[in-house]
Amino acid sequence: MAGAQCAVALREGGWRGPVRLVGAEPHLPYDRPPLSKDVLLAKADRTDFDLDWAQLGVELLLGRTATGVAPGVLRTDAGELPFDHLVIATGAAAIRLPGAAEERLLRTVDDSLALREVLTPGTRLVLVGAGWIGAETATAARQLGCEVTVLEAADAPLAGALPPELTTPMERWYAAAGVDLRLGARVVAVESGAVLLADGSELAADQVVVGIGARPDTGWLAGSGIALDAAGAVLVDEQLRTSLPGVRAVGDCVSYPSARFGERITVQHWDHALHSGRAAAAGLLGGEAPYDPVPYFWSEQFGRMVQYAGRHAPGDRLLWRGSPEDASWSALWLRDGALTAVLAVDRPRDLAQGRRLIDQGRAVDPALAADPEVPLKNAVGASPAG
Repeated sequence: MAGAQCAVALREGGWRGPVRLVGAEPHLPYDRPPLSKDVLLAKADRTDFDLDWAQLGVELLLGRTATGVAPGVLRTDAGELPFDHLVIATGAAAIRLPGAAEERLLRTVDDSLALREVLTPGTRLVLVGAGWIGAETATAARQLGCEVTVLEAADAPLAGALPPELTTPMERWYAAAGVDLRLGARVVAVESGAVLLADGSELAADQVVVGIGARPDTGWLAGSGIALDAAGAVLVDEQLRTSLPGVRAVGDCVSYPSARFGERITVQHWDHALHSGRAAAAGLLGGEAPYDPVPYFWSEQFGRMVQYAGRHAPGDRLLWRGSPEDASWSALWLRDGALTAVLAVDRPRDLAQGRRLIDQGRAVDPALAADPEVPLKNAVGASPAG
């Protein structure tokens, strides 16, 4: 998404020089969110972008893996490519369980198509990780008639993303869908036909899918002089420029400075990939606007649309709009009277209006903001926060 959007935006902005889009996968550039939804459910086989790359004047170099960078040269497994400007958009790679030879991942279209072939009625599917991918894959697998168990080492689903007050109600979603969610379940080995847990128990499994996160796919940049953070993300400035002149980076593999939130941010979601790719193109075309959007992502799980915008932090005040017992509800985070984040469950207007309020940095009236009958846009305080 990030690399493709950068290429498209360059042409839309009038870039007249040659543009090459290099990708390790043999497929045309495609969208990833449907991989855990429509592709698994056989509603779609491909999610290619509806673009005529030849007409755009973008040369696709597919099935070609980047192996290194030197000033003015991109090294690949099929030879060197000279460049005047380089945009790194290698994304993130799924984390594997150590020594788990029998595991499956869900990151690419090939992963999704291969998994779809084995998700037949009665299949005993074990998912390791109760994060966004785990919940979405569990949702699709139940619709396909599989027996689904989700193993999570933490004491709650989405433990690294949301506080327990919000994730505890989500545990009930699994049970209502017929999914066996096991918390505090640490996997020590995946063998043929079984998953072994740290407590000594063994769980029968026909298929095992691991969804425990992803890391920036930047190991190939070793020795390039491009600065990385401790997690391997490319350190970029407010215009997505790296420490190597002529090189920018976008998407899941970057850490960018956010003046809005006062810290560096690494975001591994579709919306960031889209907007950062276009922001890099704008910079190459002479724009000087800093890249600092309101982060946003969504997840379709267990018949619900879950959306999140912003970035909350420990110490932010949590407000409920409605109750998790309701069919739809939202949660808000406030800091110094201003909205910092919103989580909406089947309340898209709360998400859209909350995202605008975060972007504006305006103070809100907590009593009005907590009333689900009051539109969030009408909860704005008298003056901008700060």
